[in-house]
Amino acid sequence: MVNRFLIRFKVLQVLYAYYTSLPDITLEQAKKELSESIAKSYELYHLLLRLPVELTNTQERRLADAKNKFLPSSEDLSPNTKFVDNRLVELLRSNDDLCNYVDQCSMRWQDDMIFMKVMLDKVLASDEYKAYMASDEDSLHEDGELWRDLFRKVILPDGALAEQLEERSVYWSIEDLDLMGQFAMKTMKRLEDGTSEDLLPMYHNDEDRDFGEMLLVRAVCQLEQNIELISSFVTTERWDPERIAVIDKLVMSLAVTEFTGFENIPTTVTLNEYIELAKQFSTPNSGQFINGILYSVLNHLRANGKVVKP
Repeated sequence: MVNRFLIRFKVLQVLYAYYTSLPDITLEQAKKELSESIAKSYELYHLLLRLPVELTNTQERRLADAKNKFLPSSEDLSPNTKFVDNRLVELLRSNDDLCNYVDQCSMRWQDDMIFMKVMLDKVLASDEYKAYMASDEDSLHEDGELWRDLFRKVILPDGALAEQLEERSVYWSIEDLDLMGQFAMKTMKRLEDGTSEDLLPMYHNDEDRDFGEMLLVRAVCQLEQNIELISSFVTTERWDPERIAVIDKLVMSLAVTEFTGFENIPTTVTLNEYIELAKQFSTPNSGQFINGILYSVLNHLRANGKVVKP
C-alpha cells in the first residue's frame, strides 16, 4: 500500500534532515526516522477509513438529542435515517482489523468533537449529501459512492482537516493526506464490492519493505560523490552550482543512487519519479532543471559503464 513514490518522498525528507543537521544526526537515527515516518502514513490510512464511522456516530447523537428536545418537531421525532444507516459505514464499523488498529493509535477523531461537528456540518451542507438523501435508490453501491464522493469533494480538500493532522503529527503532510485518502477510497470500494474484507498491507511485498532503508543508506554513503558529479554538469553560464537549492541536490543525488545501485528499477521510472518529486516539493523551475541535469549525468554514467540497465 505504501508505494514507491511515497517511500521516495519519505527518504527525501529524512535525507534533507540528515544533510542539514550534520553532524548532530547519525545514520541509525535517520533510519529510525524513516521507519517511523512510513508507519505514521499507514496510521493515517486507518484513521481516514475510520472517519466515516465517527462522523456517522456524531450524526446519530445529534438525531438522538433532537428527539429529546423540550418541543421536538415531527421531523425530530421521525428523522430520515438513510445517512446513519449507511451500509458501507457499517462494514467499516464492524471491521475487526480497523477497530483494533485504531484503538492503538495515538490520535482519535472523537478527541476533538468541535472539529468533528464542523466537518459533519460541511458534509451535511454538501450537494453530495443532499442528492443522496433525496434519492430513492437504496443500495450498498449508492452508500459507498456517497462516501467516496464526500472524500473526493468535501473531506480531503478541506484545509481544516490538513491543519488538524499537521498539528497532531510532524509526519503528516498534505502529500500523505492525498495519497492515503486515495488508498482509503480504494479500500472502501473493495469492501463495497465484497472482493476482500482485508485492509491493505503496509507494503506490497518484502522488496518494497526493504527499498526505503536501502535507498537511504546508499544515498548517504554516496552523497558527497553524487553531489560532486551533479555539480560538474551544471553550466556556470546559466547556473551557479553554489546556489542550487539543497532539495534539488538531494533529489538528483537520490536519482543517481537509483541509477547505480538498483539494477531492477528502469532508469525511466527513476527519472519520472524524481522529476515529479522536484515539481511538487521544490521551486517552479526545478522539474525542468533536474530533468536536463539527470539526463546528462545518466548518459555520462552509461558511457563509463556504471549504468547498463535500460
